[in-house]
Amino acid sequence: MPDSSAHETYSYLGPVGTFTWAALAQVPNAANKPWRSVNSVTEALDDVVSGRSVAAMIAMENSIEGGVSATQDALANIPGLRIIGEYVVQVNFVLVARPGVSLNDVQVVNAHPIAYAQTHGWLDKHLPKHAHLPATSNVAAAHSLLENDIADAAVAPPGITEHLDLVQLASDIGDNPNAATRFVLVSRTGQLPPQTGSDKTSIIAELPTDAPGSLLEMLEQFATRGVNMSLIESRPIGDSLGRYRFVIDLDGHILDERVADALLGLKRFSPQVIFLGSYPRADKVQIQVTQRYGDDIFVEARDWLRGLIAGEPE
Repeated sequence: MPDSSAHETYSYLGPVGTFTWAALAQVPNAANKPWRSVNSVTEALDDVVSGRSVAAMIAMENSIEGGVSATQDALANIPGLRIIGEYVVQVNFVLVARPGVSLNDVQVVNAHPIAYAQTHGWLDKHLPKHAHLPATSNVAAAHSLLENDIADAAVAPPGITEHLDLVQLASDIGDNPNAATRFVLVSRTGQLPPQTGSDKTSIIAELPTDAPGSLLEMLEQFATRGVNMSLIESRPIGDSLGRYRFVIDLDGHILDERVADALLGLKRFSPQVIFLGSYPRADKVQIQVTQRYGDDIFVEARDWLRGLIAGEPE
């Protein structure tokens, strides 16, 4: 792809037809820009850092499997990145094979590990003696059937037969019909998306020590300011056993007074806070805040303190 278009390119975990591809298709203004298929989260974020791409779409959280550890670890270790949006894709799967292969012929199934975890109930029931061959992506699993005959079938996204010369052996093989994956669009450090009233703020924080009550003290920074956490997950820091960082999603925008105040408190407490971004929520749900945590209350409290310091009459 020409370097002149690099500033407009979007990277995604490919190839065409993956759930990441479907998430990127939701981004306004991205449809007419170049898309670059990559093989991993690290490669996608590398594109952003190096300037090969303006942004990358990566999976952040699955409703069945929880947080995507590869994404969380990459965001913790690659500086200068910001989440600028989130997108949700409903997740379901089909079982595909080469023409002429029937369900009774299937002994080895190629599937991405997360896809396999979400379909193993169906597979165990209908193919009780099958073996699992891991794939790098859902579409890569389908592609492998055309490249070699190691696997007899593959777990893939719906619609894959529109792109590849394969036949569908079964549809709706996901074990949970409500499964969904949350994706985030990541760019380089830049201007914050404006407040919408339906926002999310993502951070990563470390505890100062493993002393009793340290986690509670960190969580109190949010509780005492009325900031709800929609996600909190721990990931090992890697420097020694028992040391963890926490990936946290907060309801609200950094420009909301309660969120800003909570982050100031957290920064005083934690030796390492990584701000990943404030961005519009995919579900567009407006954040409800009780009156005592409204912006005007925080502004009034600051004005009161400023007046005391200035010697103004109460």
